[in-house]
Amino acid sequence: MNRRTSQLIVSILTYALLCLGSVGMLLPFLWMVSTSLKAADKVMAYPPQWIPNPVVWRNFIDGWNSLPFSLYLKNTCFITATVIIGVLFTASMAGYAFARLKWPGRDLVFIFTLATMMLPVQVTMIPVFLMFRNLGWLNTFLPLTIGAWLGGGAFNIFLLRQFLMTIPLELEDAARIDGCGSFAIYWRIMLPLIKPCLAVIAIFTFIGTWNDFMGPLIYLTTPDMLTLALGLQFFHGHYGVTLHYLMAVSLLVIAPCLLLFFFAQKYFISGIALTGIKG
Repeated sequence: MNRRTSQLIVSILTYALLCLGSVGMLLPFLWMVSTSLKAADKVMAYPPQWIPNPVVWRNFIDGWNSLPFSLYLKNTCFITATVIIGVLFTASMAGYAFARLKWPGRDLVFIFTLATMMLPVQVTMIPVFLMFRNLGWLNTFLPLTIGAWLGGGAFNIFLLRQFLMTIPLELEDAARIDGCGSFAIYWRIMLPLIKPCLAVIAIFTFIGTWNDFMGPLIYLTTPDMLTLALGLQFFHGHYGVTLHYLMAVSLLVIAPCLLLFFFAQKYFISGIALTGIKG
């Protein structure tokens, strides 16, 4: 057996294993899709029926209307949009300050910023809750959004700083010669160049905020303030036996995340590939 044949066999086995792994990962999702389209008496049938017969599209409408999910969707969209805008704006400004501006203690502050990533969320959960309670912000969207406008998170700052450090200094020098200040350079030159990195951060932020359960559970108390994640849990607590409705609503809730990743995949890959690790 020559080397080329052995490499071909290894490639075939590798792709076969990857395909099997993909099928295993997709099985829960396929079961959810199948259950969401079944009639109530077919959900727990044995042996399991993977292809619904008949297909009941009405499950999506009835499940969605069983609770005010339209209100939950509105709340979730507001929180997600506010967080994404805040993260992209403040994290890019902080990343630019750490990467391109020279000021006393810059590297030390950056080290402390990265050190915050080492703190488990459980350590700061109670102090942060007490702080928001003393500010009178409980049962508002402020605890869920204000952090995005105060730096945007250490990981996002780090990612943007590394990306900005790969941009040639000559662009910035030429802009300063033409009379641009630091903010003008950041706004007119740097932001257009870091769009791939911003796209990656936007995807991560969207998925994390859209699916966030712990934050709304801690800070939101009244039914009209609930998000989709809390609405799903509330639905499960009251209508847990109606699995076809639960799966239908769950599919509607995760659909934006799936569509976003599907259509923004090229930006995600290019952003990761172009983001340097220059220190």
